[in-house]
Amino acid sequence: MKSFKKIMIAAVVLLSISVNAQIKNKKTETVKISGNCEMCKKNIEKAGNLKKVALVEWDVDSKMAKITYDSAKTNPDEILSRIAQAGYDSEKFSATEEQYKKLHTCCQYDREATGTTDTDKSEKKEDHSHH
Repeated sequence: MKSFKKIMIAAVVLLSISVNAQIKNKKTETVKISGNCEMCKKNIEKAGNLKKVALVEWDVDSKMAKITYDSAKTNPDEILSRIAQAGYDSEKFSATEEQYKKLHTCCQYDREATGTTDTDKSEKKEDHSHH
């Protein structure tokens, strides 16, 4: 069982390296993106990732995303725009209020703290153990 676990870990590491290696004309930037939890991480990365063109890795604790992209095919603004369309604000792009309100309640970060819009000042704290 231990060897199976080691094989799985090695496979995940190799897969992440191979996906990153497939991006040509590679450039990397780091940008702050608002979010709260692992569900946010999944949504942000899904919205930003584009096979062989862009890879987004968002850290829940720091709220920082490492964006690796093919500079001949895209740019950070296009990637951050897709993420904003999914409901998440960044330093350059803000989601519309409608997009933001479509997020699960646990993903509705404090927009007032990010300075992006006036929203309800009530705290939106939930148990994140379900995801």
